[in-house]
Amino acid sequence: MRQIFYFIAILFLLWGCTKKRESEPNIIPLPLKCELTQQQFVLSGSCDITFDAPRDVAENIAEYLKTTILHPHDTKKTGTSNIVFRITDSIPGLSSPEGYKITTDKKSITILSTSESGLFYGCQTILQAIDNEGGMPCGVIIDEPRFAYRGMMLDVSRHFFDKEFVKKQIDAMARYKMNRLHLHLTDAAGWRLEIKKYPRLTQFAAWREHRLWKDWWELGRRYSEEGSANAHGGYYTQEDIREIVKYAAERHITIIPEIEMPAHSEEVLTAYPELSCTHEPYKQADFCVGNEKTFEFLQDVLSEVMELFPSEYIHIGGDEAVKSSWGTCPLCQRRMKEEGLQNVDELQSYLIHRIERFVNSKGRQIIGWDEILDGGLAPNATVMSWRGTEGGMAAVKAGHKAIMSPGTYCYLDQYQDAPHTQPEAIGGYLPLKKVYSYNPIPKDLDSAESELIYGVQGNLWAEYIPTPEHMERMIYPRILAIAEVGWSTPEVKCYDKFRQRALTAVEYLKDKGYNPFDLKNETGNRPEADNATDHMAKGKKVTYHSNAPYYDGYAAGGDSALTDGKRGAWNNNDGVWQGFIKGGIDITIDLEEKKAIHSIGADFMQICNPWIFMPCEVIISASDDNKEYTQLAHIKHNVVKDNTLTFKNFGWKGNTTARYIRYQAKSHCEGGWLFTDEIVVE
Repeated sequence: MRQIFYFIAILFLLWGCTKKRESEPNIIPLPLKCELTQQQFVLSGSCDITFDAPRDVAENIAEYLKTTILHPHDTKKTGTSNIVFRITDSIPGLSSPEGYKITTDKKSITILSTSESGLFYGCQTILQAIDNEGGMPCGVIIDEPRFAYRGMMLDVSRHFFDKEFVKKQIDAMARYKMNRLHLHLTDAAGWRLEIKKYPRLTQFAAWREHRLWKDWWELGRRYSEEGSANAHGGYYTQEDIREIVKYAAERHITIIPEIEMPAHSEEVLTAYPELSCTHEPYKQADFCVGNEKTFEFLQDVLSEVMELFPSEYIHIGGDEAVKSSWGTCPLCQRRMKEEGLQNVDELQSYLIHRIERFVNSKGRQIIGWDEILDGGLAPNATVMSWRGTEGGMAAVKAGHKAIMSPGTYCYLDQYQDAPHTQPEAIGGYLPLKKVYSYNPIPKDLDSAESELIYGVQGNLWAEYIPTPEHMERMIYPRILAIAEVGWSTPEVKCYDKFRQRALTAVEYLKDKGYNPFDLKNETGNRPEADNATDHMAKGKKVTYHSNAPYYDGYAAGGDSALTDGKRGAWNNNDGVWQGFIKGGIDITIDLEEKKAIHSIGADFMQICNPWIFMPCEVIISASDDNKEYTQLAHIKHNVVKDNTLTFKNFGWKGNTTARYIRYQAKSHCEGGWLFTDEIVVE
């Protein structure tokens, strides 16, 4: 039976009505429904906080309030205003337990929810709605999340970030109603979690010779003994993890641990080489699936992980397995024969299925990156779709839950502004506006399939992010866009208004000691991308010669991409830049009639981290009959690897007449990409 039992007086709260308010509050994520007036409840005197809720709920909320501007003060003075937190059986129009209703008049604020989580999120709305003068608009706010899962992933393997940093990010996540923190705890660059049964994981595999991932990757990729002079890295003790998990739970955030398998495991297989196919340190990235010791190790590790993390889900990675040794490893081959497996994809699926059965036996579920679909998806697995949306769609069509995290919208390691204005990043261009534009439910899904889209997650990989300040710069404010994508319905979203709210949030975060990107001084998109380019070849037919087709994954506009008048942005995956991986570029444009031509050119981009390079050779030719060509230009270019995103035009200028133009470009290395956006003819 509920009863009002908890009564606290706090200072600095009083009612009042002072100035006009707009109907849309300055809140991220934007609530479902707001009906606000010009009147205000003003925090400027004293106020009573009461709870009509079970004792544990009241105590938890009251304890959290101590960390906010609503910090309870011990005083016997009774104010004329009050705030009431009330648990109720239901709220008309709301179905999520995280939903809430706030009713505010000049003398009181009442927060209703069916759960403690809903009261907590109502509290976050109040804390954001209070302006610098202490005023909160009167009226009604009715709110609930669009998705149950609203997450952020932090890569703490490539560069280690301590528990205080993690707790600091948890505070910000809670403010913006995010409820899942995915920790990428293991990868080649370092194992970050104490496992009692396998001490070499933290005595050795958590330490490397170089502080910066980039230096370590390029200079031998060696590990170090803990305490040695050249040891860089770190790890969380089990006590650290208990503290982080408890801190997050108090803020209604679940920590999801990721233990990579079968790939990205060089650090494990160097510390314990008997778990690899060759049994040699520094030789393998993939566990030996044919070895029973592999499963003994993984189950032992996961047992300790599940004792530390009470989350429903355990993330098992599953991405980017090379599988090169499995085809020749006697143990793997024997396993495949015994299990009737046709290929190495099915061998990976065998591992995923077996690990899932073990995790399920402990009352938990697995999540994996979308490669766990390869060879057959485990019966109860949830898929985290990162290679576009296809993996998530395949999962839900098979009846599985999916968390949408496509790199083109949700990978926060990409540049968020003009690359020449930013610290080095892995590449790409993902500004706040594009993150905000994402809709996690693909249009091709029916209503039943859409229900299986569990939520959305922003991922921050840390290869090029060595410091806490840099990490926060990459997180904020883009994670606020993820928060609103995950919580707010598309109908209430508007980027221009969101950006204004994000500017306010950036100033708040700065004031609280965070280091967000300076949104107000954003440079913006590549100027060429803002407007269509009109030229003689626009709309004309392009023929791609068979030895040099474009890559289907970077088709842009397909056969019309290079003469559609569209120019690319700062990133190669914007749907405008067309990518070539084999054979270079070899295309012919038909101008439909003989014309006087004065220039022919194309822009290329280079960013070496993902192997995108300038061409080493360009040949431009012209013809009247598409049979005999006159070479107009033969450009040889010395490709120099660097750490920046650069653009260069390769073209010809002069005077000629022709109907057909042939443009050829050659990559400087095997496996190198060429990207161009338009062949401009004038």
